[in-house]
Amino acid sequence: MGVYTVKLKSRRGVASGTMAFTLEKPEGFAYKAGQSADFKLIDPPETDDEGIERTFSLASAPFEDDLMVATRMRDTAFKRVLKTMDLGTEIVMDAPYGSLTLHNAADTPAVYLTGGIGVTPARSIILQAGHDKRPQKITLFYSNKTPADAAFLDELIDAQKTNPNFKLVATMTHLDDSDPSWEGERGIINKEMIQKSVPNLVGPIYYLSGPPAMVEAMRRLLNEAGVDDDNIRSEEFAGY
Repeated sequence: MGVYTVKLKSRRGVASGTMAFTLEKPEGFAYKAGQSADFKLIDPPETDDEGIERTFSLASAPFEDDLMVATRMRDTAFKRVLKTMDLGTEIVMDAPYGSLTLHNAADTPAVYLTGGIGVTPARSIILQAGHDKRPQKITLFYSNKTPADAAFLDELIDAQKTNPNFKLVATMTHLDDSDPSWEGERGIINKEMIQKSVPNLVGPIYYLSGPPAMVEAMRRLLNEAGVDDDNIRSEEFAGY
């Protein structure tokens, strides 16, 4: 862990109401896929009760040249500043933190249950696993209201083409049943949906990331299916 000053390099929309921010990677900075960082604004032009510091998962994979975070753009002073600051502006980064990293056991599958912006650590892990040719079977269940709300969806679809050990199960919860444009799953993640791709529910290690209510619901679902808490790892994204 260490404290670094990093510059904002670029920003872009990655889903409805969601932006990704690319930051320079400090020389010698190392982190594991799935870890997070604290970011602090330097002398921002405005602030509010939520303050000038936020924790974000690093959505970038360690092999990538830059760092990247992504967040829902709520109307807070921190995010207004982040959205409008000049490129090249410096931000203080304290990192890395967190243990939502891929396990080492090659023969134990990994199952990620994510929703919304909770996909950021999963993006890092899945891209890094493909880059490193990791042997673990990885299945990502990714829930959103509509495809327009699903950050990095196209990237994750493409990742299946280059990593035979990775499978994406994306599901949409607010699509009209008559909408023909979505051919994937519909509705919330449930036991039946998981079992289609994970017949042995007690075999994998599970990783939960998303809004607190979703993380709690997924943990309860897994516990009721007989999954031991020792095989469930979680990270809540409260407030974004």
